[in-house]
Amino acid sequence: MAAMEFVKAAILGVVEGFTEFLPVSSTGHLLLLGHFLGFESKGKTFEVLIQLGAILAILLVYAGKLIAIARALPTDVQARRFVLNVLIAFLPAMAIGGLFGSQIKAMLFNPAIVCTTLIVGGLILLLVDDIPLQPRHHDVMELPTATCLKIGAIQCLAMIPGVSRSGATIVGAMLMGADKRTAAEFSFFLAMPTMAGAFAYDLLKNYKILDLNDGLLIATGFAAAFVSGLIVVRGFLVFVSRHGFLPFAWWRIIVGLAGAAGLLVYG
Repeated sequence: MAAMEFVKAAILGVVEGFTEFLPVSSTGHLLLLGHFLGFESKGKTFEVLIQLGAILAILLVYAGKLIAIARALPTDVQARRFVLNVLIAFLPAMAIGGLFGSQIKAMLFNPAIVCTTLIVGGLILLLVDDIPLQPRHHDVMELPTATCLKIGAIQCLAMIPGVSRSGATIVGAMLMGADKRTAAEFSFFLAMPTMAGAFAYDLLKNYKILDLNDGLLIATGFAAAFVSGLIVVRGFLVFVSRHGFLPFAWWRIIVGLAGAAGLLVYG
């Protein structure tokens, strides 16, 4: 296999890690960049499986908090309710992904849809960033169960590439009364079962069509995603709390317009 394929895999892995937890759509960026790099993965598995690197990054960053929650489960009602809330929020994505995952990949994983959803999502972020919201929830551990389920339902919109899983969940949580930091933190926790489930489902469906070269490319992308994911997770909460979503909104719009222009010129 040409060394250039590994360079492309590493570039895509870095992009995955940097964009997975930002409201800009990691899948959208991977599909768009992969298109212009000429990178093709069997069954579009690379884009899903390298998310494991980002999953491990967030697990490492939140290891202390996760261990504390696990230790508190036998005696702390709040800890048990929080874990249940995250699992309840995960259910809609599990159901929709299990039933329609293959159809979504076949019909929606294309650059034109990505450009459109990037631009539309950017305009929505501009609008939300301008709304004078009055947060009622300031602790991720105390979000109501009904609110968590609604956030999980909104997360399903992110199955359309370019929408952004983190963007959908953060905006949904904010519109339902969470402050920016709480919304972003719940999005991180919800990412753990959601991305792990997507990884396991995709691997189970496609492992038979993958060979050693595919595995090496995925491992390269995974390692790059892990390193870049660590950088983003550590700084994103502070950045959002201080600056809001304006930079990400304009980034989405610029990338979407640039991608659309590229498609018109190069196809």
